[in-house]
Amino acid sequence: MLSSIFHAGSFELQSVAMALTAGLVLGLVISLIYHITNDEPGRFAVVIAAMPFLMTAVIMIVNGNLGTSVAVLGAFGLVRFRSAAGSAWEIVFLFFSMAVGLALGMGFLSLAVIITLIVGAMLLILDRSAYGQGISRQRELRITIPEDLNYPGLFDDLFQRYTRKAFFRRVRTTNMGTMYELNYRVELRKASEEKELIDQIRCRNGNLSVIMGLVEKEKNIL
Repeated sequence: MLSSIFHAGSFELQSVAMALTAGLVLGLVISLIYHITNDEPGRFAVVIAAMPFLMTAVIMIVNGNLGTSVAVLGAFGLVRFRSAAGSAWEIVFLFFSMAVGLALGMGFLSLAVIITLIVGAMLLILDRSAYGQGISRQRELRITIPEDLNYPGLFDDLFQRYTRKAFFRRVRTTNMGTMYELNYRVELRKASEEKELIDQIRCRNGNLSVIMGLVEKEKNIL
């Protein structure tokens, strides 16, 4: 069974030093994992590194005091991100580091190490295997045509052949009013047929300019 290094609610200097040191080390390990799995870790990697140490200290301070624990919980509830909300991946690492800090603050050093190793390995494996990402079939399609070209229904047969869904979003003038830019949101039947669809659209008229790109996904999930 896992046992706490703290006994009967008392804290010895050696035990406190061990817990805080473990918080620093495991925080750096979690931060390194976040850095590996994120192309632009930024300052959030520093937050992740410091979180286990801070959580360890807070839990040791309020240990055994119900009133203080409720007050600290209320303080955490008032904290919010005033900038853009974090992504789901960032929130996972935030809870990851807090869970490790909580285990350390209660004196369960072995449990904290086990959590770090298992969850860290799982996140690395899932990130490297691109689990859950798949290949998106949704595309934003922009077609620039001459102003004298009758465009309504011009590409309907191609959309019926290559897409599951196709929505006409808007049209606007471009190139000093001499061209129209048509904007569509399409969902391809097969992601591999993107280039073929573009080639078929261009074959309708040599003056067509076609741009197709992935639909931008929301970065802030929660």
